[in-house]
Amino acid sequence: MNEPEISLEHRLREALGACRKSIFPAYASPADTFEELAKACRELGIEEWDTYAERGPVARLEAEVGELLGKSAVFFPSGVMAQQIALRIHADNAGNRRVAMPDLSHLLVHEDDGPRILQDLRIEHLTTGRTTPTKAALDAIPGPLAACLVELPLRDAGCLLPSFDELAELSKGCRDRGIALHFDGARIWESQQWFGRPLADIADLADSVYVSFYKGLGGLAGAALLGDDDFVAQARLWRHRMGGTLYRSTAEAVSALVGLRDQLPLMSGFSAWGRSLAAALPESITVQPPVPHSNTFLLYAAGDPDQVNERLLAALEEQSLAFSRGWMAAEEPGRVMTEVTIAEGALDLDPEAVAGRIAGLFS
Repeated sequence: MNEPEISLEHRLREALGACRKSIFPAYASPADTFEELAKACRELGIEEWDTYAERGPVARLEAEVGELLGKSAVFFPSGVMAQQIALRIHADNAGNRRVAMPDLSHLLVHEDDGPRILQDLRIEHLTTGRTTPTKAALDAIPGPLAACLVELPLRDAGCLLPSFDELAELSKGCRDRGIALHFDGARIWESQQWFGRPLADIADLADSVYVSFYKGLGGLAGAALLGDDDFVAQARLWRHRMGGTLYRSTAEAVSALVGLRDQLPLMSGFSAWGRSLAAALPESITVQPPVPHSNTFLLYAAGDPDQVNERLLAALEEQSLAFSRGWMAAEEPGRVMTEVTIAEGALDLDPEAVAGRIAGLFS
């Protein structure tokens, strides 16, 4: 009997996992990860479990995140739950189910219409396509709104960010109209360098903020919602109602504390390295946005996905350096695209040399 053919996607995944070096976030084995968590518990002096997301390392994590962003904080097991709860609170408080968000928002593109089905929200598009949110965009939506959600950065647009002044103007516009401003800050840690302000100054523009612990910080899972004391009290109540108080969240909380300690100080370096990489690429490779706003951005080039990925597979196996994670067909015929996320391993590499390897896939 003939052996089943192994797909190119599977072969790429295996080759990426076997690379000794990578510009992308690295993921250790479960055994190694739990060994590191045990070590971190000793280093951080964590001797108590949380119970139903109260006390222990969860309380410590909430306090640290709250101090960083200048707001009260509450831990959540997932960002999907956290953000639906945030918008529900704002809608309930306003007595209005209308909320505005980008049409490329994670909530609309990746969550199976959950905000509308579960929370009965009426969605208005704040922006369409690869556009940064502005007060003018808000002004174009007539009538009362309960909330306005801004994704910082807009991941499906290449992690696109507004300027701090644009964000401040939008914030004032929301407050003038009595609209709650919510930041989807899944990657707000990676966005701080772009704004050039402390995290608390960025968060101060919003009524509520969601942050993720497993993306840039590399935690196991989990998120937090931040706002004033009354908002957080309501969020804790809804977390319980929606099954978000798991019996133990200690492992997730410890991994997030490690991320705040070890990864957060490196974020500006990731973004700077990514900009150097983008600047070194040939004109035939398009970068979106042209000057990356964070450590994550998109690349476009002319080519066929299978042919480019076959060349990539050969390069990964020969060089043992994960400099690209695979290319897919772009919306424009005859072109391919990929997402790049710069992490700690890149800092030991020359961005111009890595740019040359990417360019080599199309020469």
